[in-house]
Amino acid sequence: MTPTYAEVERALLGRWPESRLEPSLDRIAAICRLLGDPQDAYAVVHLTGTNGKTSTSRMIDTLLRALDLRTGRFTSPHLQSMTERISLDGVPLTEAQFVDAFADVAAYAQIVDDSSQHPLSYFEMMVAMAYAAFADAPIDVAVVEVGMGGSWDATNVATGQVAVVTPIGVDHAAYLGDQPEIIAVEKSGIIKPGSHAVLAEQSPEVMDVLMRRTVDVGAIALREGIDFGVNDRVTALGGQQISLQGLSGAYDEIFLPLHGAHQAHNAAYALAAVEAFTGSKQLDPDLVRGAFAQVTSPGRLEVVRRSPTVLLDAAHNPHGAEATIQAVQDAFSFSPLIGVVGVMADKDVEEMLRIFEPVMAEIVITQNSTDRAMPADELAEIAGDIFGDERVVLVPRLDDALERAVAMADGGEGGDDAIGSGGVLVTGSVVTVGEARVLLGGTVA
Repeated sequence: MTPTYAEVERALLGRWPESRLEPSLDRIAAICRLLGDPQDAYAVVHLTGTNGKTSTSRMIDTLLRALDLRTGRFTSPHLQSMTERISLDGVPLTEAQFVDAFADVAAYAQIVDDSSQHPLSYFEMMVAMAYAAFADAPIDVAVVEVGMGGSWDATNVATGQVAVVTPIGVDHAAYLGDQPEIIAVEKSGIIKPGSHAVLAEQSPEVMDVLMRRTVDVGAIALREGIDFGVNDRVTALGGQQISLQGLSGAYDEIFLPLHGAHQAHNAAYALAAVEAFTGSKQLDPDLVRGAFAQVTSPGRLEVVRRSPTVLLDAAHNPHGAEATIQAVQDAFSFSPLIGVVGVMADKDVEEMLRIFEPVMAEIVITQNSTDRAMPADELAEIAGDIFGDERVVLVPRLDDALERAVAMADGGEGGDDAIGSGGVLVTGSVVTVGEARVLLGGTVA
């Protein structure tokens, strides 16, 4: 009997969670062998880095489809539904397709589980499902985002013709280390022999690690600021107007319907990756403009309602928080800006709150529904030390927190007198943003 989507969800969530790691590619390699090594059936563009991977992946996917290539995209984590993690031609699998993908690998997974010291994890199962679904479609190119790290990430059983490394900072310190250059060693593992490595601007210590890896494996390094980059950007209604320097020429007058300088840089990485993948001297500028104009990135400074404006942003570490706050100041003029913040307990919470404090007039502290969430009362206590108790509102239920923040931003209780000029920023965790998106009527995308 074919399982239901709810049953598949429960089966996957019953496996090792993504937060539990065992550094080995043995299990994922074993199931891929049983499946006929589907990851070798198509070209791969592989992405790692601390922030920006999902947005960059979506841009690469859109550019490749504009070139009439059939694509598969694997990203994580998801905002609202597991199905978002696996897309074909830019569209997430339907629940029925997701169930079929699970059924295709379940029997093989049991064989690996029975023959291994540890069973396949949730993330390993998702990777196997994605690679098998891509081969079955079939696709021309897979755009694959690592889950965490690089060398030991389950996605790394694939060989990427292009490796993209977005800016590296500190996140998942308990697993990857607390210094960017240490983290870079693990992330550099996706750079494969003979590949092109598209490298975002990095600290000197991180760039040294990445360049040594490219030399060691005979890859071709393509560096932001040297081989490609952002020539210019101007804030525009609904996004920004950008000019990009590609590998072989400039692309001007590109409208990018996303906010923030970091998204302009993500666009530069995406363009360089596609140019490197195609080997083209220069892509058709009109094709590039048309593709970027269609890009979406749910939960990344996404406007989900107006009057007052409510923004969702999945920043979950200090590096991401800095980019978010800079983008909000660049693209919006809120008075006041009310924050709705719920975080995971294993994050650098104090530093994130210090980044938010100068910009958020008041902060509504809440929590999401996962076991990893920091209890709202604990987060509120930390926030009180940074914001001052008079600027902190504790509302543990997310739905109530959203309602309270909207009232505050709209000039209601605790809000500014300038009715309609305020805004709400929901941030701190991908899960918090995803749950808020559901509450505010967002659809899977």
